[in-house]
Amino acid sequence: MSFFKRLKEKITNQTDSVTQKFKDGLSKTRDSFSERVNDLVSRYRKVDEEFFEELEEILIGADVGVSTVMDLIDELKDEVKRKNIQDPQEVQAVISEKLIDIYESGEEQLAGLNMQQDSLTVVLFVGVNGVGKTTTIGKIAHKFKSEGKNVLMAAGDTFRAGAIEQLEVWGERVGVDVIKQSAGSDPAAVMYDAIQSAKARKADILLCDTAGRLQNKVNLMKELEKVKRVIEREVPGAPHEVLLVLDATTGQNALSQAKIFSEATNVTGIVLTKLDGTAKGGIVLAIRNELNLPVKFVGLGEKMDDLQPFDTEQYIYGLFANAVEDEVQNS
Repeated sequence: MSFFKRLKEKITNQTDSVTQKFKDGLSKTRDSFSERVNDLVSRYRKVDEEFFEELEEILIGADVGVSTVMDLIDELKDEVKRKNIQDPQEVQAVISEKLIDIYESGEEQLAGLNMQQDSLTVVLFVGVNGVGKTTTIGKIAHKFKSEGKNVLMAAGDTFRAGAIEQLEVWGERVGVDVIKQSAGSDPAAVMYDAIQSAKARKADILLCDTAGRLQNKVNLMKELEKVKRVIEREVPGAPHEVLLVLDATTGQNALSQAKIFSEATNVTGIVLTKLDGTAKGGIVLAIRNELNLPVKFVGLGEKMDDLQPFDTEQYIYGLFANAVEDEVQNS
């Protein structure tokens, strides 16, 4: 059975609505990326060095990342040689297979959150202003509440105008209480209060917002370190996740932000927002390969449930949906 057929069979066993969300959310990337790959394979009669050079340009254009592309091209060349592939049409499936290998190499269960079974789980959200951090927290609160969890949110972004109110709006929308202090308060003090409230209410999960003033990097990083120290003191082993929220539409700039935040705090995973708004969805692979950080959630639209746990097979299907469907239909 070909890779595309196996992929289709695997995702068919999952929820149809999730498959559709990935397909729709990656439509801009697929239209750009797949059309160029299709054009490439139709113009070449054999897989040669020029073919790989053009493929390299296409992958870099999708923001897969230069070093990731170099690794991928080398692996593709080896695979093509090993399988004696002559027909460029056969390379599409090999590309998708290698993309999955790149993402999943070295770790298992990349997408899952480190949830505590019988005690409070604390999740800290970091990221610059404007990437959709507060919206992400609201949507994740909705996800956990709909699963029957007792959820609280902490308004730790006390300096950005309207940040506390924005989180409160989300709290009202999803039916989750927000622990807050007045604007300008010490974020670490907010976290202390939030943890005490979470313990008193026997909450399952506490979602913590933080400031994102990257232009004042030194102070921001010191503030994040202080917040983490308070959380660690009050809940040993916490925060159990530090999720960095990045805007997919910023492409390589998102990689730069990830490097800065990773230096300041122990980022455990990425939430990639607005993936549906960019043709450069390859940034998922660049983040995974160049920063060795798993993407835990992706934003695939504006609706409440359009923030989805990242799934590698669904992602690859979203990139190659047309080719997958064509092969399955013609088989």
